[in-house]
Amino acid sequence: MSSSVESRRAGSGTRRRSGPDMDRVVYRETHSGRAVVSVVAAVLVLVLAGYGVLESGVHAVGQPAWLVEPQVAAQRIVDLPAGIPPLLLAAIGAVLAMLGLIFLLSGILPGKRARHVLAGASGEGLPAVVVDDEVIASSLARRARLAANVTPDQVMVVVSQRQVLVNVRPTSGVPVNPERVLEAVRDELDRMLLEPAPIPRVNVAPSGVIGA
Repeated sequence: MSSSVESRRAGSGTRRRSGPDMDRVVYRETHSGRAVVSVVAAVLVLVLAGYGVLESGVHAVGQPAWLVEPQVAAQRIVDLPAGIPPLLLAAIGAVLAMLGLIFLLSGILPGKRARHVLAGASGEGLPAVVVDDEVIASSLARRARLAANVTPDQVMVVVSQRQVLVNVRPTSGVPVNPERVLEAVRDELDRMLLEPAPIPRVNVAPSGVIGA
């Protein structure tokens, strides 16, 4: 009987280990992949390499080059910047620098998506809950609108990884208490328990709108 119990325990342990890695799943849902950048880089390298092989093959059989002879292209590269107008050379350098910066930043930056993890879901028995920032902004805008006593069109909320910006346009003749709005937004964020936890800010426009 003990052997059967041990076998069941071993089987349950194996199922746990074979289950999905929730940390990895959450990471994939909150971070963008590098597939697009990798494909673009690979296509550029393949096109340049294929063109080089094609020109070399054409030159080897004694046929005229499609665009430029390999020796001529190599000599022009060696002679740079001679033969190229300074303005064109600067434009080419700027484009290459921009492409290099894009690929460099794509490889260094984490590439986070506009999503947050609800840390409070674990207390409710859920493994992980990932919510789009648009949904979070909608919920925060509702709380801010009720605290400011304005219409939905008078509140705009922008949610980023580390900050929540609440812009309120008051109704003419009806003042808005920024501290009250900020307290309401903080209370809603405390209920959500977002990871990472953004810091809320409230901006009240100096000019109001005419109430209906």
